Amino acid sequence: MTGLKVALLEIRHLSKRFEGLAAISDFNLEVNELEIHGIIGPNGAGKTTLFNVISGFLPATAGSVIFKGEDIVKLPVHSRAKRGVVRSFQLINLFPELTVYENAYVGHHRSHKTGLIGQFLHTASAKEERKICAQKTTELLEFMGLSSLKGELAKNLPYGHQKTLGICIALATKPSLLMLDEPVAGMNPEETMNMVKLIQKIRDNNVTILLVEHDMVAVANLCERISVLNYGEKIAEGSMNEIKGSEKVIEAYLGKWEEGSL
Repeated sequence: MTGLKVALLEIRHLSKRFEGLAAISDFNLEVNELEIHGIIGPNGAGKTTLFNVISGFLPATAGSVIFKGEDIVKLPVHSRAKRGVVRSFQLINLFPELTVYENAYVGHHRSHKTGLIGQFLHTASAKEERKICAQKTTELLEFMGLSSLKGELAKNLPYGHQKTLGICIALATKPSLLMLDEPVAGMNPEETMNMVKLIQKIRDNNVTILLVEHDMVAVANLCERISVLNYGEKIAEGSMNEIKGSEKVIEAYLGKWEEGSL
């Protein structure tokens, strides 16, 4: 990435407690526009909790979530999504009995302006909206490499394609910030590298990426900057080479990696 860097997301002194237990403690983060920023750490470090608080699925105990200059920390999930903060999930959330095309089409529902009565009566505006959504769905499936599978039921897709479809549904909402929770979890090396290329392609299409991931090969190939969490606190931040040299990170996490894994 070159040129002036502008922070799209700023996390300031964010904390999340569960009955007195600190899952996230005084966490600070800046994610620049069109950056791929990674969040790593051992199991139980607080990574998914952090994602849930940023996206609004959990309320913060303290602190701010500033997106495009606005503090959205008290806004509900749908309001954050409307502003462009959208996340995928570690577990694949699809409509298994619907086709690939139908799953992707559902993701466009937020753009509908015609009310339920208009949709039911098939008014001219409702018909035009459905036509536009159908075109956008076709274009999105082509972009994601799923157009040849549009008639397949989601439940019949291979695992890698199911993960891709889950991201496709998130992209249908037109996010500015796409939060990916372990996008390559459970994938073989070929599927992993295909997903890496796809995530890079999404970023190159003007979407900022914040991701949680355990696969360090994927992280090394994707992330300009990486933040390391341990027991809810950030213990290091920087490039892969910088965090690999941190004694705190080696002790908490990197010591688990086999020599030559990166």
